[in-house]
Amino acid sequence: MNWRELFDAMHPGFFEEEEVQGLEQEDEFVEQIMLLKDFSADAVSLPCPEGITFGIAEGRGEDLAEAVAKVDEDWVQYFGGDSPVFCAFENDRIVSFCCLDDMGTHQGLHISGPGCVSTIPECRGRGIGLRMVQLATEYLKQHGYDASYIHFTHIGHWYAKLGYETILKWNRNGIHWAKGENA
Repeated sequence: MNWRELFDAMHPGFFEEEEVQGLEQEDEFVEQIMLLKDFSADAVSLPCPEGITFGIAEGRGEDLAEAVAKVDEDWVQYFGGDSPVFCAFENDRIVSFCCLDDMGTHQGLHISGPGCVSTIPECRGRGIGLRMVQLATEYLKQHGYDASYIHFTHIGHWYAKLGYETILKWNRNGIHWAKGENA
């Protein structure tokens, strides 16, 4: 698999975007992937508080916008389209969320992945977010995706707990490491 080609096909012109050019020079981000063929949400046991439930937030636009705004007002624009939003609920309140955008088929893989992943501030540190991503990844597998892709993150170590593998490292100047290349 050529990871640079995959990235370029999925994110053409990415390094010219104003948001990316505005990043600090020393900021490093990663791209990660998990092939879903052998993935099982039961493979890694994660602690999560009792009473937390998970699923798609259908018909919850206002509640979702409120939860997202608690994390980042600028993210609200990314929610509310046609893509499913996978959430964690506590007493019917959305406490964690992620977009599941279809990223298309590239190099023979139908790809989606959790994006804009977060947990509202008062519920952080309880294992809810990681469990939500684990179950969202299972949801993608059950809905016919071949791979789950994490784009533009600085917390690759967190996703790695679930089996996501770092395939690229980059900063605002471009990719400086790709899996399978001599670094």
